[in-house]
Amino acid sequence: MIGDVEKMVVVGLIWGTTNSLMRRGAVLWDHRVRSSPTQSLILKWLNLLLTWQYSMPFLINLSASASFFYILGSAPISVAVPVTNAVTFAATAVSAFLLGEEMRVGPAIIGTGLIVLGVWICIS
Repeated sequence: MIGDVEKMVVVGLIWGTTNSLMRRGAVLWDHRVRSSPTQSLILKWLNLLLTWQYSMPFLINLSASASFFYILGSAPISVAVPVTNAVTFAATAVSAFLLGEEMRVGPAIIGTGLIVLGVWICIS
C-alpha cells in the first residue's frame, strides 16, 4: 500500500504543477486570439494545441491521468481519490505561487497545511 500512496502523491504533484503551467499557456493563447478575433473556432482550437506552453503540460497531465487509472487497479478508491486530489490542490497553489500568480499567501499556507494533515490522516 505504501508504494501506491507514493505513486498517488507523484500523480497529484504532476497534476498540480501542470495545472498551473496549462493556465499560463492558456493565458498566452488568449492574448493571441484576442489580437485576431476573426479566427474560426476550429482555428482557435488548433492554435491552442499548437501553443507548446499549453500542449506540453497538457500531454504530461494526460500521462499522469493514465497512471492514476493504473494505480486505481491496486489501490482502494477511498484512499486514492482524496490523497491525489488533495496533493493536486496543494501543488497547484504552490506552483502558481512560484510562477508569480497573485494569491493570499496566509490562507494558502493554512489551506496547504490542512491538506497535508488530511492526507496524513488518510494514509496512516
